Amino acid sequence: MDTITWDDFEKLDIRVGTIMEVTEFPKARKPSYQLRIDFGSLGIRNSSAQITNFYNKENLTGRQVIAIVNFPPKQIAHFFSECLVLGIYTDKKEVVLIGPDRKVENGWQVG
Repeated sequence: MDTITWDDFEKLDIRVGTIMEVTEFPKARKPSYQLRIDFGSLGIRNSSAQITNFYNKENLTGRQVIAIVNFPPKQIAHFFSECLVLGIYTDKKEVVLIGPDRKVENGWQVG
């Protein structure tokens, strides 16, 4: 594993947001959802997430997640993903989402 410096870590803008809308993403190569996430004062951002193994649209809406918000937008098919939602990979490469253990304000920064 490569080590990074504190300055490297500080370049990441990691925030909490609430998933407002979830839609199927049939044009993605791997099963995915399109998410609209409210980051408070940062606004609403879109993300594509390969999280269909453990989550359905109903249990994602209203859920708070942690995401990196300062990556450049990435085009996936016709969709632009504007942030990277963070999760933990299982041994089968399925994703378990990371989020706060209690409700906090959207846009608060992780540090």
